[in-house]
Amino acid sequence: MPSKEQLAEQLDPGSCVLLTVECQQGVVGPASALPELAEEARSSGALRRIARLVAAAHEAGVQVLHAVAERRPDGRGANSNARLFRAAGRLPVQQLSGTTAVRIAPPIEVADEDLIVRRLHGLSPIAGTDVDALLRNLGCRTLVVTGVSANVAVPNAVFDAVNLGYTAVVPSDAIAGVPAEYTPAVIRHTLALVATVTTTDEVLGCWPSRRRARG
Repeated sequence: MPSKEQLAEQLDPGSCVLLTVECQQGVVGPASALPELAEEARSSGALRRIARLVAAAHEAGVQVLHAVAERRPDGRGANSNARLFRAAGRLPVQQLSGTTAVRIAPPIEVADEDLIVRRLHGLSPIAGTDVDALLRNLGCRTLVVTGVSANVAVPNAVFDAVNLGYTAVVPSDAIAGVPAEYTPAVIRHTLALVATVTTTDEVLGCWPSRRRARG
């Protein structure tokens, strides 16, 4: 674990970005295509903590970027080269472009200044998307990764961020996967090797509110 000072330096509001991964209604909402994952995201408190992080980022002037996975109704351009993709294509709820399923799920609030990056293919919120170019244009050095799932998309985001030269920070209580015991295992044995693992409260302690400062 980094010291408080080191963490504060990594989380400087002027050079870090908060990423939410697949926090969309069709994934973590009540009508999820993946009800077990949605239940874990909610019952563990991860979704609520992500909402707190997003709200704090808005107040502190930290850029928020929401990564959304979706597909065209005709499936054009979507992957079919893995069991996961084929299974997703048979689910009763589809993450179709323009539908409620691909809207950011409550209680997360999207601000006008937030960026939303949508992908039609692959497993990663970063590889093959606009995310890297946007981060570089924003002067980002640290990417705070939250969301689902700890099984696939979150590790992909962390690995891609590190490979691209960013420092990855993972609030361990603001990601979720299934089964529940898998998330702490992947954090301890995989993500902790390449990312700064912290908690929601520790991140919040590094992001002062501009509103409070003005008051």
